[in-house]
Amino acid sequence: MAKQKTAYVCAQCGAHSVKWAGQCPDCGAWNTLSEFRVAAAAAASGAEATGLDALELDPEERYATGFAEFDRVLGGGLVPGAVVLLGGDPGVGKSTLLQQVSGHVQGAVPVLYATGEESLRQVSQRARRLAIESTSLKVLADTGLENVLGEVRRNASRVLIIDSIQTMTAAELTSAPGSVAQLRECVGRIVQFAKQNEVSVFVIGHVTKEGAIAGPRVVEHMVDTVLYFENDPASRYTMIRSVKNRFGATGEMGVFAMTGCGFREVRNPSAIFLSRDTLAEPGSVVSVAWEGSRALLVEMQALVADGGGGYPKRVAQGVDQNRLGLLLAVMQRHGDAQLGSEDVFVNVVGGLKMAETAVDLPTMLSVVSSFRDRPCREGLVSFGEIGLAGEVRPVRYGEERIAAAAKQGFSCAIVPRANVPRKTPAGIEIVAVSRIREAFDAAF
Repeated sequence: MAKQKTAYVCAQCGAHSVKWAGQCPDCGAWNTLSEFRVAAAAAASGAEATGLDALELDPEERYATGFAEFDRVLGGGLVPGAVVLLGGDPGVGKSTLLQQVSGHVQGAVPVLYATGEESLRQVSQRARRLAIESTSLKVLADTGLENVLGEVRRNASRVLIIDSIQTMTAAELTSAPGSVAQLRECVGRIVQFAKQNEVSVFVIGHVTKEGAIAGPRVVEHMVDTVLYFENDPASRYTMIRSVKNRFGATGEMGVFAMTGCGFREVRNPSAIFLSRDTLAEPGSVVSVAWEGSRALLVEMQALVADGGGGYPKRVAQGVDQNRLGLLLAVMQRHGDAQLGSEDVFVNVVGGLKMAETAVDLPTMLSVVSSFRDRPCREGLVSFGEIGLAGEVRPVRYGEERIAAAAKQGFSCAIVPRANVPRKTPAGIEIVAVSRIREAFDAAF
């Protein structure tokens, strides 16, 4: 048996110390060092390096989760041995979604659902509400990580769901569940176990009030995939976005609707984010955003009103506030739109957050439309990045964006000149622009 050694770990930052001290030498927190036993390092295994050409190229196997949207966010399905971290606000539906996933995956491989927050009765009640038929699904209510991993081995489970990582504890650590030391140790053991045994693991993580997953950032670095729930409290739709994925595209987004029987996937998100009734009103323009591996049509709305004081308001919902100020300055300098004393409000319909610069041009068009109190031409869609000199710059996937707009029935697209496709899709007119004044003339 390996000789045990004593060490002290800070509950705030996870730093190690060989002796106890009242103050952590790394983060400076007081009374946070706690004692735990550490086994001496095992002897080196003596593994030898292997040539890349000698490795077998087996076809990649993935488990279907039962939701095409969720499979696409994961990169095509759940990869054996992958560790997926899922975070979101309380009550957003993390446990509900993963229990629905477990109900579908259990038909192909054995699944273990380990919960440290709920009782077995609560899990059973949710399963009946979601109409999940238990065949090879095992449920465990325990917070000891060693016992959870032992049950996975005993039941030969191929998929493990942990709800949540903040409740799991390693026996060697005396710090409280959810502390930095416990999170780092538990996630490290889960990742090592998953890779050695080819077990796919879903880990639910709590989030802070800022929206980030609670705990050290090293947790997100250790796992293979990090997913976040994004939802608007006033909307019935929920978005799941991947911010890290070693097996697929980063930034992929899936849209779901919460019903009385659990989540239901939305196959055509563009249809729910567009309101055909408001497109003919001043201040409304449709843009084509690119989310992960597909185009998404969203409605940009703007309202320009007379400023009531000496400090005009600039409010942006769904787009960057600083980016809006930059666009208004370019419009005033190169577009003859004097908005210095006007209050400007910009919103992305549906509670979406647009981080790419392709929405610059439609944002400008919506502001000008509201300022002039004139609706844009019927069936219009646009995208493009705006430079400080008033030029309209190209964006990536221009041809695919235009094809997606034509598929949704739009008849005119104002796009950067460099994004004009060689072959125009049927039913849509392409208007190429290189300056914002050209875009304003084409839109009205």
